[in-house]
Amino acid sequence: MEVVRARLAGFCMGVGLALKKLDALLEDGDTRPTFMLGPIIHNPQVLEAYAKRGVGLTRNPDELPDGCRVIIRAHGIPRQHETALLSRGVEVVDATCPKVKRAQLLIGAEAEAGKSLLLFGEDDHPEVRGLLSYAGPDAFVFETREELARHELVPGREYFLAAQTTQDRQGFIQIQEELRERLPGGLPVLETVCDATRLRQGEAIRLAGECDCVIVAGGKASGNTRRLSQVIEEQGTPTVLVETVDDLTAGALLQYKRMGLTAGASTPKSIIDDIEAFLRAL
Repeated sequence: MEVVRARLAGFCMGVGLALKKLDALLEDGDTRPTFMLGPIIHNPQVLEAYAKRGVGLTRNPDELPDGCRVIIRAHGIPRQHETALLSRGVEVVDATCPKVKRAQLLIGAEAEAGKSLLLFGEDDHPEVRGLLSYAGPDAFVFETREELARHELVPGREYFLAAQTTQDRQGFIQIQEELRERLPGGLPVLETVCDATRLRQGEAIRLAGECDCVIVAGGKASGNTRRLSQVIEEQGTPTVLVETVDDLTAGALLQYKRMGLTAGASTPKSIIDDIEAFLRAL
């Protein structure tokens, strides 16, 4: 079996920076308890490793004890949560991905100018909840073009468009074109889809065209990992989404001669290496 591995598979810049910040906290000699406010990244193997090193995990900021240290996840958090933690004397270490932080600030600036946000993203995703905290009360989140088409735009209201950083770039471009037909007066568009996302999706599409099947490695809770699978499937190429090599079955793969391998932005290199070794052994 021939195996073609995507060049950009695995950790993106934002994930790498977040984990470096958490590692630095654990190595600085401070004995205060350290917590993540929500999973720092969407990968269960990474989270398990940090739990073994004594890092706590809570999704509710009210459960954090006074005087502890908390690291803000790469996806960011609602800004009211950060303000509340600082008021209680909790040391907050911001590991928000710089691309997500930029999106938060850009959305905040447009909202302060009186405009209403139209956000292409997953309503229940932690990044989206953080972005919405900068947007004011009139924001609308949609996951599909159909949802947006059904949404009534208020005459005379000024809108602006943004996207969750890991959203499909091509889908975002189509949405811009459709909205500009509905809003002939103009539509500010914030270019918030991350370059790492765009490049990884481009590589995934290339693999789909060159390979008989593509393995996508990553946490199943990871939005960017699921979207890699989606863009491959849209090319008509069989796709297998796995978290680790243990999820693979040799018999199901032997029918393919050329196998592609890519991974989400929260997937450790060791997991990708193990999957590649398994495939090559076939």
